[in-house]
Amino acid sequence: MKEDNGSANEALGEALNEALNEALNEALFEPKIVGFLCNWCSYAGADKAGGAQKSYPPNVNVVKVMCSGRVDPQFVLKAYDGGADGVLILACHPGDCHYKEGNYRALARHRMLLRMLEQHGIEAARCRFDYVSAGEGDRFVKILTEMVDTVRALGPLKALV
Repeated sequence: MKEDNGSANEALGEALNEALNEALNEALFEPKIVGFLCNWCSYAGADKAGGAQKSYPPNVNVVKVMCSGRVDPQFVLKAYDGGADGVLILACHPGDCHYKEGNYRALARHRMLLRMLEQHGIEAARCRFDYVSAGEGDRFVKILTEMVDTVRALGPLKALV
């Protein structure tokens, strides 16, 4: 009888420790975000923000692509599989793409991607598509900050199945 009570207390203690660790991890959570930035506009906008010494969250790992239309949905899924809590795709404004219509292709892929992510149980807010031109350093900072705040509020991404 005493042995059963001891193992029950031990199991309860382990469960409490696990719950406390999870709560602490969520309280200290800083999201990891992968940002796919087009070389000609969005990356240049990020460079402008950096050159102007604008302050923005360090949570985004930038992947420079020649065109946002080059961002394959598999890249995004691989980012989540690799531990990203969110993905940001930044493109040239409509009509400004150096490759004519790559940003339109990226927008269409993003819409399809949101449906795929929903099937994997990933919230749409974890994958944002937006436009930043080379001269929009302030806009770049605003979008990054909003994305980090959004993903932080959602909490860590649970493991993909």
